Amino acid sequence: MAGEMKRIRQAQSLRKKYVPAEALLWKALRNHALGGFKFRRQHPVGPYIVDFACVECKVVIEVDGTSHLAGKAAAEKRTQLLVTAGWQMLRFWNTEVYDDFEPVKEAIYAACVRRAQPQEPPSPPTPLPPPTSSSPRF
Repeated sequence: MAGEMKRIRQAQSLRKKYVPAEALLWKALRNHALGGFKFRRQHPVGPYIVDFACVECKVVIEVDGTSHLAGKAAAEKRTQLLVTAGWQMLRFWNTEVYDDFEPVKEAIYAACVRRAQPQEPPSPPTPLPPPTSSSPRF
């Protein structure tokens, strides 16, 4: 419980210090602005705090800058843990958010739509019809 409260306080602190690329993306995500999906900013997921999360769809968005280049192994470990927990991870570079904003939003929306679709169980196999008297016997 104490660890969870610490992550929540850390997330609240991070919300005050986000980078410009995150601010730009947040304007497009907040208040259900992207297709009606609700996103949270600097949201605790497991032991991590992610940049953005749509809890309904279990989609996580990370916006990375040059400071993330050194921590590639840690980022891969983090991604594996989140994927194993059922989350889809989308990563975008700051430059992608600035230069290709519409395709970034489209990719996020497409991921949310795919994940929001209810997964129908496969239909059971259709039983064979009962044999008739005119059916040949082998």
